[in-house]
Amino acid sequence: ARMGLRALALLLAAGLLHTQASPPTRSFQLDYEEDCFRKDGAPFRYISGSIHYARVPRPAWRDRLLKMYMSGLSAVQVYVPWNYHEPLPGVYDFAGDRDVEAFLDLTAELGLLVILRPGPYICAEWEMGGLPTWLLWKPDIILRSSDPAYLAAVDSWLHVLLPKIKPRLYQHGGNIISVQVENEYGSYYACDYGYLRHLLGSFRALLGTEVLLFTTDGTRAQELRCGTLQGLYATVDFGPGSNVTEAFSAQRRVEPRGPLVNSEYYTGWLDYWGEAHASTSSARVARGLEDMLQLGASVNMQYMFHGGTNFGYWSGADFKDQYKPVTTSYDYDAPLSEAGDPTEKLFAIRTVISKFQPLPVGPMPPATPKYAYGRVALRKYADLLDVLDVLCLSGPIQSQLPLTFEAIKQAHGFVVYRTRLPRDVLDPATLGAPPHSICDRGYVMLRQEYQGTLERDGQTMLRVTGRAGDTLDVLLENMGRISFGANTSDFKGLLGNLSLDSSPLSNWLIYPLAIDAAIQQGWPHTALPKSSMGGRAGPAFYTGTFETPGSAWDTFVKFPGWSKGQLWINGFNLGRYWPCRGPQQTLFVPGSVLHVDRPNNITVLELEGAPPAPLLLFLDRPLFNRTL
Repeated sequence: ARMGLRALALLLAAGLLHTQASPPTRSFQLDYEEDCFRKDGAPFRYISGSIHYARVPRPAWRDRLLKMYMSGLSAVQVYVPWNYHEPLPGVYDFAGDRDVEAFLDLTAELGLLVILRPGPYICAEWEMGGLPTWLLWKPDIILRSSDPAYLAAVDSWLHVLLPKIKPRLYQHGGNIISVQVENEYGSYYACDYGYLRHLLGSFRALLGTEVLLFTTDGTRAQELRCGTLQGLYATVDFGPGSNVTEAFSAQRRVEPRGPLVNSEYYTGWLDYWGEAHASTSSARVARGLEDMLQLGASVNMQYMFHGGTNFGYWSGADFKDQYKPVTTSYDYDAPLSEAGDPTEKLFAIRTVISKFQPLPVGPMPPATPKYAYGRVALRKYADLLDVLDVLCLSGPIQSQLPLTFEAIKQAHGFVVYRTRLPRDVLDPATLGAPPHSICDRGYVMLRQEYQGTLERDGQTMLRVTGRAGDTLDVLLENMGRISFGANTSDFKGLLGNLSLDSSPLSNWLIYPLAIDAAIQQGWPHTALPKSSMGGRAGPAFYTGTFETPGSAWDTFVKFPGWSKGQLWINGFNLGRYWPCRGPQQTLFVPGSVLHVDRPNNITVLELEGAPPAPLLLFLDRPLFNRTL
């Protein structure tokens, strides 16, 4: 017996016998024999939904994730927008709403697994697809390619981001089961395998050899040819309109064995300014989901499970024969609405999930309370041209020719281009821009009087009269850099020179405007009142205040009679409004930006013309769908 004990001790020491005490090693792997995932050795399939933390205010993260968990999801899919975290080269921001680690910790606390999509390009209808604007400071850079300037920037970012991710990988005791490399790269013209290989090397070096890395592409042969690479598991994306068997047979052509995966199952669709509000029927979404789950597939409901809001200047644009900017609301007709409320679609999806796996015990958390704060009167504070000293502290840049936003290192928002008329123009002359040179809208003022708007892919000329030496100002608005569909970089501002009856204008003064910095410091509410020209049209600031009775609830603000512009409440940029172009009529105001104990400061930048008696209307429900 003593011999037996000694042998046992030797075997234990050599690690050849597992005792009850040692936990099984955590693993998440592909099984090419049984065509499935294996989690800790057991066959596993995930049912996941997408949520973008950058589109949801931090105080609402827990509510949205809990509702996703209670819907029966086992995982969430999460993008990391590079430009949200590295606003300038080497300057990083992971605080507050940008604390991705806190968001990931919350998913773990709630018992959700994570499929992480760190890009570096993410599309996501997000400004420039998540790539930082400062990459375009080198105008000839080739994005999403082996261009050394691009790769150097990518690598320095991955060296900051991925070490935060590594301890959260499933193998290391965390909840991240897989990591996507790039995003639908097969839809991009470059088809640069060297770039994908470089990314694969960087991800492996920084995350280790165990983590499951994958790609996602559409089901067309060309997309799968350019988007996939040996060493990255290839998954596909498609919506409820597709034939499930056909779509998965496209995946099988590049991955003959392994789990079937739809990484983006479209539950809804996005809205563009000037088009109808998109909607997808709950029954179709549920039916497609059930068809995939019956095949044993893993599915992520993206685009979206919860869309949220493009606050500030973060909405991107698509390019489909023309520039198509995305609305501020990212409601997406998703199972959880923009304000995070469960919809009929969510319950239809939950019913399907319940046929395949048990739902968590307990009720679905209810819709958040909304409040209609009613009418709030605003007053004009000043015309934009009268406050350039506040909005451009460093003064203007002088240049013979107009410079782009990127050339003057202005990422978002607005820039004023100013010159003088070179001669008397007594008969109307044509002020015109070359094609594709107004990026994206130009509000024209002559002698501080609004003349009209020039627009990318729209009106590019106006008739004007004036005297030699009259001041001509053009306020240029960036409506969001293209995130999908273009093969060229999307520079902003005046990309070509304006001319008067075909003779080019010169001697420009260029004012990059830091409007958000001023408003975050309390301007114009803390400034002395200006005497302004009351009813004049054109770009101007309006202010007002309102109080919340007792508790700050979510609300929606409508802009009766307003044209187009930007809204801030308590210094928080709630995004672009454009009711006359539609379809979106209201902006979502999360209760977390409101004060309970003191007045809420409203600041509006109206670009074309406010109504004679300017007021805002706070409602308890959104209006998504009115297009003139």
